[in-house]
Amino acid sequence: MTALLLVALTGPLVAALVNLAVGWRTAGAMATVLSAIGVLTSGVALAIRTGSEPAILFSGLLRVDALSATMLIVIGTVGTLATWASIGYIDHELSHGLTDAKGARLYGTLTPAFLAAMVLAVSANNIGVVWVAIEATTVITAFLVGHRQTRTALEATWKYVIVCSVGIAIAFLGTVLLYFAALHAGAPAEQALNFDVLAGYASRLDPGVARLAGGLLLIGYGAKVGLIPFHTWLADAHSQAPAPVSALMSGVLLSVAFSVLIRVKPIIDVAVGPAYLRTGLLVVGLATLAVAALMLTVTPDLKRMLAYSSMENMGLIAIALAAGTRAAIAALLLHVLAHGIGKTVLFLAGGQLQAAHGSTEIAAITGVLGRSRVIGYSFAAGSIVLLGLPPFAMFASELAIARSLSDAGLGWALAGAMLMIAIAFAALLRNTGRMLFGDPAAGTPQIAVPTTVATALVTGIAAALLLGVTAGPLAGLLRAAATNVSGLL
Repeated sequence: MTALLLVALTGPLVAALVNLAVGWRTAGAMATVLSAIGVLTSGVALAIRTGSEPAILFSGLLRVDALSATMLIVIGTVGTLATWASIGYIDHELSHGLTDAKGARLYGTLTPAFLAAMVLAVSANNIGVVWVAIEATTVITAFLVGHRQTRTALEATWKYVIVCSVGIAIAFLGTVLLYFAALHAGAPAEQALNFDVLAGYASRLDPGVARLAGGLLLIGYGAKVGLIPFHTWLADAHSQAPAPVSALMSGVLLSVAFSVLIRVKPIIDVAVGPAYLRTGLLVVGLATLAVAALMLTVTPDLKRMLAYSSMENMGLIAIALAAGTRAAIAALLLHVLAHGIGKTVLFLAGGQLQAAHGSTEIAAITGVLGRSRVIGYSFAAGSIVLLGLPPFAMFASELAIARSLSDAGLGWALAGAMLMIAIAFAALLRNTGRMLFGDPAAGTPQIAVPTTVATALVTGIAAALLLGVTAGPLAGLLRAAATNVSGLL
């Protein structure tokens, strides 16, 4: 297991060094793709080998369990699609003067470094190391959001940095308080932030301190997830970042940050009772769903529409975690993977629409199905995934989340969530229909699709379909992850 985890951690770092050394070359780009495939392969291998008990490695700093294996699969899947598409995306930008050799080198270096930071965040057994890894993703992606160095991109970058830095500072304070509570409960100082040690001492944590720590961690990491009240960065950053980076941020980074809350919740629940974080998650989850649904009805921008859709899905996942049952956690993890693949397809297709039109205004994009089969069918398939329709896996995950909420006695929350989802569904369907159908206006530009982008899109659709019709092999892994997480409840 150690070797597999090291492959996932070091592969992207090696790729980053290769890109730093040689600049934007085929060798560096392929090294990045291979490193993402390495993360996916390691995740699958670890999922097969992991047992019911987590494996603690490197003196307690890292852990391998079903949850970390699941998240590695998500990172590897989205990462492989996004980095493969990046080859054609950056080559197009270079050929059209939208970036230069320095910008391409920076992109090639930071993208695999971003992957490495996310791998560390989901593999760390120490919540302090998790904090460092999540902070590293903020620093790295800040430069990627501002890739084009336009005024709008730089404004989005500063907003992203400021809001997420406030959030991560709040999470740091929560981490310090959790460490203080663990020390006073008798945990050894050098291991007091390890998840396995915190779990063992959870019943002895001071309830008042644990309550404050849990609230701060929910707010702090919730900022990185895009939950209320620190959600304002998400639409700006996603709309300005390069399309493959938007795919990585929306498809996996939000979920990586949320995985911290998944690990923390059982510890706080044992210390102060399950009602505390359940209430907090329900409040922020429903509020996030409401804001996202309402913004989807009025946004005129394609990439902002996809960003608000991510908010909607993160709100639903927060509500599922509030239920806290094994069935709810397994369902939300399936939702995370299905959403990651579908959203990646949409952002990659949207990136090509932006390149063709020089704009992401929905009103300027019409008749896509008749102008490009690859982009038209890819965007249609991604939209079907996002709308939660069969045969794709989000249909099953949303049904499972609904059943879990009902079984947990949260019918009122389910009713509110379903209302917001219905509003979001109608808005997404309306906007998607406007872009896909109709006759294009005179002088509408051609939609060019680089080979690597087309390959990533087709592969993404195939992966989404495969997950939807044969999710059975993942059932055992998701149940094991849910058991690992909810074992203290």
